[in-house]
Amino acid sequence: MWKWKKKKAKQEVATEEVKEPTLLQTLCGDEPELFNFASGYLCVNPMTAISAKSLEALMEEAAKNGDYRPALDKAIFEAAQHPEQTGSYMTVIQDIATKTIAATEKEKAEVEKQGLAARAAFLQKRIEAQKLIQNRAADILKIATRYYQERLLELGEDAKRAERIAERKEAEGDELRAEQQEQAQREARKREMKGMGRAERKDVERQDKLEEQAAEARREARETELREAETEEERIENREDREREARKKNLRGG
Repeated sequence: MWKWKKKKAKQEVATEEVKEPTLLQTLCGDEPELFNFASGYLCVNPMTAISAKSLEALMEEAAKNGDYRPALDKAIFEAAQHPEQTGSYMTVIQDIATKTIAATEKEKAEVEKQGLAARAAFLQKRIEAQKLIQNRAADILKIATRYYQERLLELGEDAKRAERIAERKEAEGDELRAEQQEQAQREARKREMKGMGRAERKDVERQDKLEEQAAEARREARETELREAETEEERIENREDREREARKKNLRGG
């Protein structure tokens, strides 16, 4: 037993050593600066994390409160969806970076006067990230475009999977309720038969048998339908997983 556990532990370590790179790691390659930026600024679920407000509205708010992060996230996401307008969006995000640096440097000077070293160090990292935007805007938008394209595909697939799961659960609930109803009807008939005469009881028993056979046929049909739905779901998920892996291989090769 101990040897088996030891062998298993070695296998787990080996698995960790050959762990597949994440999507961002693949896209950023041997560029730790870009990877660190992308990890902190690109959203796993842009549909929920990025504001639904227009970029213009977010820029107006930022001009008032000094927080340009929502506008930056929006601009990068929109740029990823409109690669034909990359040049225009590059200008926008570089402008946001310039304004963020100015606001952050002002805040950093204030906290340094107050002796808040940790906060000052945090703000310095923000300044460095914005300078990276200024210098590598084209590379950042290229990564963001490919990243968000893949994430939106995956999110769409995940949403459809969730819908299918909900539909199967509803069908299973319908199956259970139908069985409970049929069982209740059989029990009710049995109670009714106690006060019947022999001939009448035989007629009811014969009818009850026919109804049970029909109910069994319906139950088998529902079970078959559920099994087919599960098989189809497995087929769809396997296909989607293969397609995801193929896209990732394409990214690694590109």
